[in-house]
Amino acid sequence: MRTRLPAAVRLVAPVLLLVASLAACTNAIAGEPVSTGSVLSETNPDQPGGIDPSFVKNTDGGPIDQLAAAVLTDVRSYWTETFPATFDGKEWEDLSGGYYSVDTSSDDAPAPPCVQQASDVEGNAFYCPSEDVIAWDRAALLPVLKERFGEAAVMLVLAHEMGHAVQRRAGLTPDEQRANPERYPTILIEAQADCYAGAFVRWVADGKAAHLQVADDRLDAALESLITFRDPVGTEQTDEGAHGDSFDRVSAFQDGYGSGATLCADISIDNRTFTQRGFRSAADAERGGNLPFDQLVTSITEDLTAYFATVVREQGGTWTDPTLTSGEAAAECAGSEQGPIAFCAEGDAIEVTAEEELPKLHTEIGDYATGILLASRYGMATLDALGKPLEGERAQRQLLCLSGSYTGTLLARTEGFTLSPGDLDEAIQVLLRYDYPGRDTAGEAIDTGYERVSVFRKGTLEGPAACELT
Repeated sequence: MRTRLPAAVRLVAPVLLLVASLAACTNAIAGEPVSTGSVLSETNPDQPGGIDPSFVKNTDGGPIDQLAAAVLTDVRSYWTETFPATFDGKEWEDLSGGYYSVDTSSDDAPAPPCVQQASDVEGNAFYCPSEDVIAWDRAALLPVLKERFGEAAVMLVLAHEMGHAVQRRAGLTPDEQRANPERYPTILIEAQADCYAGAFVRWVADGKAAHLQVADDRLDAALESLITFRDPVGTEQTDEGAHGDSFDRVSAFQDGYGSGATLCADISIDNRTFTQRGFRSAADAERGGNLPFDQLVTSITEDLTAYFATVVREQGGTWTDPTLTSGEAAAECAGSEQGPIAFCAEGDAIEVTAEEELPKLHTEIGDYATGILLASRYGMATLDALGKPLEGERAQRQLLCLSGSYTGTLLARTEGFTLSPGDLDEAIQVLLRYDYPGRDTAGEAIDTGYERVSVFRKGTLEGPAACELT
């Protein structure tokens, strides 16, 4: 269930839960509005960001369109600079159809090209290749993003849509995509646009933009907004209109942020692996991909023991199965600074505090919220078995990497204990919001969710060899 925009490439699938008309087909991300500060450089006290939004068609001249105008001005500057270097000297051409702000709260508001009426844009932003325009809902999308995730989320959304305009200028036409759906599936097209958005945001973070600025601590909220647009759990990556799960979308953004537009331009079905998957059984679909807490703990701990025992032995160490305990003993663990699940080197015990926060995470995020916390503590047991330090930045990174390496093995399985659709989404949400999976025995961890996700991804995609255990 999703709104379809004729001849348009859309970002939002599904649309935010706060858009009431589509609430039934979305997945909510719990959370309160965040305070992340402005991304606008105060170059003109009377005009935030120093941008006159009059080039935006149907603008009301208000703060939301001022922000959008600042983003679009800088992203056009970015592509004017970057496009020739990325595409063999070809010059950037601005959008011939222009930019449209749409007031979806008004019954008589003018509609942008490619739709019949303004309400068709509700909760949405899109690039329409047939008319070469970008349009956005200034009433029920951009203000919601700004309120919940900060202004950097608006930057990400509009940069994504400009990414689709980049694809059009690089030679990918709608006709070519329709004629070669296996070569150009929608999930690939969306990943490339996410990647281009990441490359632009890095340019801004490096201080090269005239009107925008973004600090590292604002990226977490921006990524939270991106994963809000993940596909409904159980969507197959081959489905028409599939945009990717949280892991796919965040991965594409981080690849662009880390490596730039040239890497994005080279993304193809031959070199891109997607993790999104549909349900493999009716029973799993009926459960929504989640197991009850006790059942999950019983199932995963046996699997974690087998996996990490193999990792330790391959490194020449001796593995001892940790004892899993819960109740009052957990509060007495020497490693209780680690959070609701802790590894205690003395006695080789993993203590689970199955009260309050952990069941809440399990219920509100999903069962792999518990799974990733357990995986990280088994990772700590692995470091201990190999005689590695259990404190410090290196240990913190190894814990996240080992959690990812275990998760990666589950992706490759077709039977036995494996990942359900949505499990990777749950892992990404935990990593963005909480530092528990990366906490060392002193309770210290990598500060930003962005970097925690990055290290976890490396382990997921490259395995234990990426975790620097030797």
